Amino acid sequence: MSEPMREWRFYLDDMIEFAERALAYTSGLDQAAFEAERLVYDATLRNLE
Repeated sequence: MSEPMREWRFYLDDMIEFAERALAYTSGLDQAAFEAERLVYDATLRNLE
């Protein structure tokens, strides 16, 4: 049984939410600190996927 298709606007809401998470995770970090914090780095990349 297949699931019903989601409306396209819900995908936009998801993208906005994940981008906001990435910004929150990286707030106040410079590139070196971002790369050094593996958990933050991995979480940010996952949300950008």
